[in-house]
Amino acid sequence: MVYGLAAVDGRGRIADQAVLRALGWTPGTRLAIRESRRLLIIHTDTHVFKITKQGHLRLPAPVRHCSSLLPGDRVLLTAEPARGVLVVHPPAVLDDMITHCHSTRLDGDLP
Repeated sequence: MVYGLAAVDGRGRIADQAVLRALGWTPGTRLAIRESRRLLIIHTDTHVFKITKQGHLRLPAPVRHCSSLLPGDRVLLTAEPARGVLVVHPPAVLDDMITHCHSTRLDGDLP
């Protein structure tokens, strides 16, 4: 697994070269993007989405809207090179994961 944390800009672009490089995705790589349980699952395909000329991942507006992503939101990127998959974790998903983790592991350790 390769992890990255990046902000979504006003045009839906995410610039994390290390994560994309780990997947072997270069400018022009065509992608399919789907939403599953509030996560964005991205893999190579002959679909219309592609890595930009500058090497950024661009999330189209409908994808951003279904995930409630706004400009400036930071997302966790998890690349699984062996599977050729990138998973984008929006802030709401991170909030849920961290709240669950803290409630199950820190209950006895907090004042």
